[in-house]
Amino acid sequence: MSSAPKILFGFHAVTVRLKTAPASIVEIHVDATRRDQRMRQFVERAQAAGAKMVDSDDDRLKAMCGTHRHQGVVARVHAVAQLHSLDDVLDGVDAGGDKPLLLVLDGVTDPHNLGACLRVADGAGAHAVVAPKDHAVGLNATVAKVASGAAETVPYLMVTNLARTLNELKERDIWVIGTSDQAEKSIYDLDLKGPVALVLGAEGEGMRQLTAKTCDELVRIPMKGAVESLNVSVAAGVCLFEALRQRG
Repeated sequence: MSSAPKILFGFHAVTVRLKTAPASIVEIHVDATRRDQRMRQFVERAQAAGAKMVDSDDDRLKAMCGTHRHQGVVARVHAVAQLHSLDDVLDGVDAGGDKPLLLVLDGVTDPHNLGACLRVADGAGAHAVVAPKDHAVGLNATVAKVASGAAETVPYLMVTNLARTLNELKERDIWVIGTSDQAEKSIYDLDLKGPVALVLGAEGEGMRQLTAKTCDELVRIPMKGAVESLNVSVAAGVCLFEALRQRG
């Protein structure tokens, strides 16, 4: 395990780590003044998992995670080994007899948006979230908090060259579908039952031009009101859950 523990905070993020990798937890700091039912149940679960518990105050918890929005729970944890590459993920999907469902994010640099996208990806059963190293936010404590545990369950793979990666996906017979407000077809016009990678850009700017050109097809999400676009995590939810609906 890593010699430099990282920080997780919030009930959901720490509870998922307790479920999935309790041995990776160095210690859990809790607000000593909070004794409501949710906190009591959390402490009981943590103690049952053998986690080291430390009573702390709000100032110390904020200093650890950088925000007051910690819900009274901050954990120091070792990094958990993840699948090393997109090929590893896809080989595992193929071995399990499933059809790949990937979310690709181009230009999403806000940790709250990434956290929400990971949460949506987990809920829809996406096999991984892919992003470029130079136009994306990395995993941090804020992402993990917003993701409500999904940062622990959904592989987040940062690649050096996104266009090249999309071409490699196409070589594996994965249909690469980008979203664009200017597209003629709707997401609901497509058959998403097969291997699919759904590509979304940041709110406002959208995908980079090369990314859009690399996609097999561009589609739009129908908008009926005055608002011209959706937050990227909402758009990801619309697209991923349409694929999930079609797949039954």
